[in-house]
Amino acid sequence: MDENPDPSRRTPEETTRSARELIELLEVLWERGRDTVSPTPVSASQLRVLYSLDREEGINLRALGELLGSAPPSVSRMCDRLEALGFVQRLPSPVSRRQLELHLTGPGKAYLRDLRAQREEALLGVVNAMSPTTRKALLRGLAGFQEAWEKAGHSPRPGRPLKDARSA
Repeated sequence: MDENPDPSRRTPEETTRSARELIELLEVLWERGRDTVSPTPVSASQLRVLYSLDREEGINLRALGELLGSAPPSVSRMCDRLEALGFVQRLPSPVSRRQLELHLTGPGKAYLRDLRAQREEALLGVVNAMSPTTRKALLRGLAGFQEAWEKAGHSPRPGRPLKDARSA
């Protein structure tokens, strides 16, 4: 049993442990969603590439490597595999003939769309089981986490911010 059930009195270490446990549960949920979308094997690293290309359409390999914190040869191999699956294509840059741009293909976009839909459906089942008060608290906590992330100098989350706790 939790020795300190009042969330406002938890230490940062206790909060971190709880967040880690939640992330582990989400990873299980995420994998279930990925398994139902496609029999095509896409690794977690390749999925990060797909997410990055979805946010940064037309990025080149060097910039993608910097974004992912990966070495260029590793990023190039991942893109080779994704290109072989039909999820990514390399196109000449209109700015420089020496550079190639990376783009998601129709099947790559469809894979991400289906994956996100599956994951949102799984999350919705859990969120629907929560009380409105708990949903608002979750949204406030997620917004606070995002704000702290950005204050620490990390890039903002793509899409709309999690600021409106009234919509929970």
